[in-house]
Amino acid sequence: MSRRTVTLRVVADFSSSRDRFSSQGAGGFANPRGVMRCLAILVSVCGLALGCGYTPVRYADALGDAKTVAIVGLRNDTFEPGVETLVSDALAREFLRRGALRLVEDPARADVVISGAVAKLDVSRKSFSSIALAIEYELQLGLAIRVARRDGTLVPLDAAAQTETERYVASGDVEVERTHREEALRRHASLLAGRVHDALFERIAP
Repeated sequence: MSRRTVTLRVVADFSSSRDRFSSQGAGGFANPRGVMRCLAILVSVCGLALGCGYTPVRYADALGDAKTVAIVGLRNDTFEPGVETLVSDALAREFLRRGALRLVEDPARADVVISGAVAKLDVSRKSFSSIALAIEYELQLGLAIRVARRDGTLVPLDAAAQTETERYVASGDVEVERTHREEALRRHASLLAGRVHDALFERIAP
């Protein structure tokens, strides 16, 4: 049973007890056992929240009044030529399309600067025909994005927002297979750009 499920059940028990006491009127609290049960539920809820490390998340002031963003060309740590440009362009398009932060070219004028690298690109065979020819390939693209405020303070992004995996169809035609691979890379870049944008936007949303 997950911590969330336990917490929800405890809250449900508390709500049930509260409603029962309300329906009984003031006399319902004359029962010491009922009062003790209510207090025990409250203590359990507090204990679960603190013990599991849950703390209030404040997005409103995470980046203050950030209005502009600059995207520094990403570094390519893979053996795939040009993949860093593909991802950098996808990030720029995403921020221009969404408009949450205004895209500027000069990092010195930006409230937020995005840099980093395309850290991983793996391609592996995942399904085969009856004569052991690959039918599908799996492509995994991973980023290592660095986000910094104007004062140099780093803004952490969820690692899950920086990795994407997808399968694409193999082909006996070299050009067709290259096209499938390029299309998969473009989809990866677009999806990851959207996730990075959303992860950052959560940090600045009021």
